[in-house]
Amino acid sequence: MHHSTILTGIVHLVGAGPGSADLLTLRALRLLERADVIVHDRLVSEEILALANPAAERIYVGKRRSEHCLPQEQINELLVRLAHSHACVVRLKGGDPFIFGRGGEEAEAVAAAGIEVQIVPGVTAALGCAAQAGIPLTHRGIARSVTFVTGHTKDGQLDVDFPGLARSLMVGHGGSTVAVYMGIATMPALAAGLAAEGLDLSVSAALIERGGTPRQRELRGSLGELAARAQAWTDGGPALLIIGEVTAAHLARAHQFAAVAV
Repeated sequence: MHHSTILTGIVHLVGAGPGSADLLTLRALRLLERADVIVHDRLVSEEILALANPAAERIYVGKRRSEHCLPQEQINELLVRLAHSHACVVRLKGGDPFIFGRGGEEAEAVAAAGIEVQIVPGVTAALGCAAQAGIPLTHRGIARSVTFVTGHTKDGQLDVDFPGLARSLMVGHGGSTVAVYMGIATMPALAAGLAAEGLDLSVSAALIERGGTPRQRELRGSLGELAARAQAWTDGGPALLIIGEVTAAHLARAHQFAAVAV
C-alpha cells in the first residue's frame, strides 16, 4: 500500500528592517538565501528581495493603508497551506514582525495549525529613523523611557492612551520619547488629543519619511507645527513621528547608511 508523505515545513516570520539591505540581520539573509517560498508585503524593498534565492516562489500580499491585497485571515491561511508543500517558508515583513506588523497573529495561526514557527527580529522603523537622524530615543537627563504607538485608527478613532502619553511628555515627569508609527493622516487628531490632556504643543518633534533608507527626509519643529504641515509635506512614503525633547538633539548623523566594505 502506498503512503503519501505530507511535508510540513517551518514558517519563519522575518523582519526585513526599514529598507536598506545592509540593515538585515545575518539570520534573515541566510533564510532568504535558502527560502523555498517568500511571502512579502509592500514595505520590503527590491534591494532586499534581490538577495533571496532566485528559485524561491514569491507571493506579494500587499498591505497598504485601508487597501489590502489579501485580508489578514487569508494571509494566515496561506502561510499554513504553504508549510504543507514547502520546507522553508519565509514571511518577510518590513521592520520587525512583532512591532505593529501583526506578526503575533500570524505566529498564533501557524502554531495553532501544528506548524513550527520561528521569529527573526528586524530593525524597526523607530530605531532606523532615529539612528539615521541622530536622535537618541533615550538620553541621559532628557528621556529615560520610550513608547511606541500606532497612528492607525480603530473604528475611526485613534486607539491611544492620551492621558498617559501627555503626562509622559510633560516637562518634569522624568522625560519620555513617543514614537508614532503610521501617523501622518491622524496627526492633527493626535495633537488635538494630547492638547486636550494639557500637553503644550510647542514640544519638540520630528517627522521622518522613508527612515533607514537613502531616501530618508525629515521635518523638524514643534508638534503643533508638524501637525499643521505634515499633509502638505509628505510624498506618501512610510513615515514615523518622534515626539520629545530628544528630537532637539543634533548629534553626529549619517545622511544615509553606507554598506560596509569587507
